[in-house]
Amino acid sequence: MPPRTTQTQVALAIGVLLIAMVSYQCGASLAKHLFPQVGAQGATAYRLGLSALILLLWRRPWRRVHSGKDWRALWGYGLAMGAMNLVFYLSLRTIPLGIAVALEFTGPLALAMAGSRRLIDFVWIALVIGGLVLLLPLHGQVQSLDPVGVMYALAAGVGWVLYIVLGQRTGAAYGADAVTLGTSIGALLAIPFGVAHAGSALLSPALLPYALGVALLSSALPYSLEMISMTRLPARTFSTLLSLEPAVAAMAGVTLLGEHLTTLQWLAIGAIIVASAGTALSVRRPVVAEPR
Repeated sequence: MPPRTTQTQVALAIGVLLIAMVSYQCGASLAKHLFPQVGAQGATAYRLGLSALILLLWRRPWRRVHSGKDWRALWGYGLAMGAMNLVFYLSLRTIPLGIAVALEFTGPLALAMAGSRRLIDFVWIALVIGGLVLLLPLHGQVQSLDPVGVMYALAAGVGWVLYIVLGQRTGAAYGADAVTLGTSIGALLAIPFGVAHAGSALLSPALLPYALGVALLSSALPYSLEMISMTRLPARTFSTLLSLEPAVAAMAGVTLLGEHLTTLQWLAIGAIIVASAGTALSVRRPVVAEPR
């Protein structure tokens, strides 16, 4: 692949990933408004169920033959997506959005560290770790964090790693249909939990606009964009770039939920942004074109 084409592909992958992060955090902020009516389980069912329906009607994957593909990776990707979303929303019941995302990011951070070989890689990762330490309330407030919520957020981090690793394999095998099929499998996992918790409240017409907004902003749009990015970047680079997620979540809390950030937390966001930019500029491995 010519160098100019490679640079264009990298720029595209980074650009769509940034859009996906903003969309995801806006959707998460909106989803919290559904918790009093249908709970975290119901919000997850809305998110994945409606998103799967939208993607199925749009992509219509049944028109293409996928026999002989890597179905184990597909089901692992879909189940990881469903479990990751469910436990992350469960964590949001008791801990703030920015902190939950920072804890969840320990999964991609571990993946980035495992794939790092150059000294400059560890410089960026050290900046990310420093930023996360400043974002977390480690100075007298950590005792107030709900331990169950923390465990749910850490479990979401494990799901995030599986989502990245299996998502790359699924994208290579199923192309543009990977997100549609994976989201549908994730919905099969999440919907029973939502029905068991919220019951007929899920059918309330008044909640439908919020539910559609969550489905579009938190799943249908960002997962489609992330698949474009995942198929064009190495897993280590993709994971390190995701370090922007806690910073985006913190800023979403400021603008959408009325939360306030300290000077140290703004410094943390700056460190994470520098690390992500440095990672993007130091990409060396050839990108992989999105499979047809």
